[in-house]
Amino acid sequence: MRKLNAEIVITTDRSMMTNHHGREFIGFLATGPAIGIPESIWMYLCCPKPKVDEFGRPHEAPYGLRKIEAALQDAGLEAYIIDPDYLDRYVDTAKILMVGHHDFFAFGPPSSEWWLITGKEPVNRKSFFKLMNSEAVRKMKSRNVKIVVGGPAAWQWLWVPEYVDKWGIDVIVEGEADEIIVDIAKKILNGEKIPRYISVGAHESPSIDKIPLIKGASVNGLVEIMRGCPRGCKFCSVTLRPLRHIPIEKIIAEIEVNKKHGVKGAVLHSEDVLLYGAKGLEINEEALIKLHDSVTKIAESLAWAHASLAAVVYAQRKYRLISKLTDIIYSRLEQNYLGVEVGIETGSPRLAKIIMPAKAMPFKAEEWPDVVEEAFAIMHDHRIIPAATFILGFPGEEPDDVVKTIELIERLKKYRSLIVPMLFVPMGALKTEEGGVTGMNITPEHAEAMRVAFWHTVYWAEDIVTNFYMKGVKYEPLKLIIKAFLWFAKRKMKDIEERILPSFTGKELSLKASKQNVEDIIRKAKCYD
Repeated sequence: MRKLNAEIVITTDRSMMTNHHGREFIGFLATGPAIGIPESIWMYLCCPKPKVDEFGRPHEAPYGLRKIEAALQDAGLEAYIIDPDYLDRYVDTAKILMVGHHDFFAFGPPSSEWWLITGKEPVNRKSFFKLMNSEAVRKMKSRNVKIVVGGPAAWQWLWVPEYVDKWGIDVIVEGEADEIIVDIAKKILNGEKIPRYISVGAHESPSIDKIPLIKGASVNGLVEIMRGCPRGCKFCSVTLRPLRHIPIEKIIAEIEVNKKHGVKGAVLHSEDVLLYGAKGLEINEEALIKLHDSVTKIAESLAWAHASLAAVVYAQRKYRLISKLTDIIYSRLEQNYLGVEVGIETGSPRLAKIIMPAKAMPFKAEEWPDVVEEAFAIMHDHRIIPAATFILGFPGEEPDDVVKTIELIERLKKYRSLIVPMLFVPMGALKTEEGGVTGMNITPEHAEAMRVAFWHTVYWAEDIVTNFYMKGVKYEPLKLIIKAFLWFAKRKMKDIEERILPSFTGKELSLKASKQNVEDIIRKAKCYD
C-alpha cells in the first residue's frame, strides 16, 4: 500500500467525488433520494467512482477542491486531494482534514425540494453522513486531526450546530478561500489558535493574481472564466463578490492541465458566460468570440456552466452572437448541442422588480416573462439545452406571483429544456429573511408549480436522452436505466397528483436550527469581513 506524506488531506463524499459518467446534468440525480431502484444502483447511475492513482488521488476532482489544493501546494505544503475510499491510508500522516461540498446537509436546491416531495433523505446527504461517520474520519479525529470545512454550502453548518460538535469541526470557512486557506493551514500546523467560523468578506476576495491555477484535472474539465456577477439579485451571494474576468491565457492553461490528465472537454464556468469581458452589463462581442475561438482550438467538447436569459436575448438581438458562437462550436467540435444552466426565478414581473431588478437588464423587469420566453426560443433554435430553475417562497411572495410563474412555465412547453423548482434559501442581501427552507407553508399554487415543472421536464428529458445527451454504444446501458427511472417517475407523479400533493397545502417545511444556537457560533467567531 503506497501513500503520500500528506499533512493536509482534502476530500469530499462520493456524491461530489465523481464525474457523473462525464455528463454534468446527471449530477442532479445526486440531489434526490433513490426512487424505484436500489440505492447502490442509483449511486452508480449518478455518482460512479472515479479512477484513482496508486496513492488514492482521483484523476478528476471538484474544481473548488483543486483550487484549494493548488493554493496549499504553491505555498509549499504537503496537501493532496484524496478519494474518500482511500482516507484510511492517511490516518497516521494527516494533521488537517479539509472537506468541501456544494450541499453538505441537502438544505440547498434542488435537494430540499426532492426531500419535501418524497419525504426521503437525498443521497448526497446520506453520502456525506457516511463519510463523516466513517472509521477513517473517526480515527483521524481521535488523533486530534483538525477538521476544516468550507465551500459554497459552508453556511449550512450554522443551521445544524449539533453536527459541528458531534463531528468535532474545528473551522468553518465561508467565502472565497483561495488565499486565506494558506494562513489557516499554517496556523493550525503551528499549533496556533484559530476561530471556529471565518467569513471571507468581499474586500478579502482574492485578486486575479492571487487565484492559483489548478494542478490536477477538474471534474469534466470545468474551468473558471469569471467571478462575481453585476446583476445584484437580492437572493444571490455571488453578487456580493467583486467582478473579475480571468485572462484567456489562464483559462487556456487550465484546459491544458485537464488535457494533460486525460480530460479533453471544457465546461466554461461563470455566473453568466455571456458577460465575459463585459463592462458592467454591456456584452463584449470581441472578447466572447476570442474566448470561444481559443477554447475550441484545444478542447474536444464545450459547455457553459451558467448564462443569464436577458444576456441571451440581448446578445442575439444586437450582435447575432448566439448564432456566431454556436457556429464556432458546432463547426469545430463533434457535438450537436450545448448545455447550460439558467435561472428563471419567477414569472411575476412584480416580484422580479422587487427581488431582481437588474436580472432583465437591458430590458425592463416588467418585460421579464417575455424575455424568458424569447431566450428559450433562441436557445431551442440553436440546440442549446438549458437546465432552468425557478424559486418558490420568496419573501413577500403572493399567490398571484406563483400563478404567473405557472403561466410562464406553460408558455415554455414547446422549448427543449429541463425546469426544476427550488425553495428560497436565505442568502445574499436576503440572508436574514425567513421563508423557503427556513420555514414556509406549501400552498396549492406551489404544488401546482411543482407539478407543471415535473411534466415539462419529464417530457423533454426523454427527448434529450434519446437525441442529444448520451450518444454512442457505451451509454446505452445508462440510457436504459434513465428511461426506466423516467417511466417509474411518471407513474409515481400520477400517484402523487391523486394522493399526496393535496396534503402538501398548509404543510410547513423548516430546516433551521434555533436562532440562539446560530448566534452562539457566530459570537465566538472572528469574521474576516
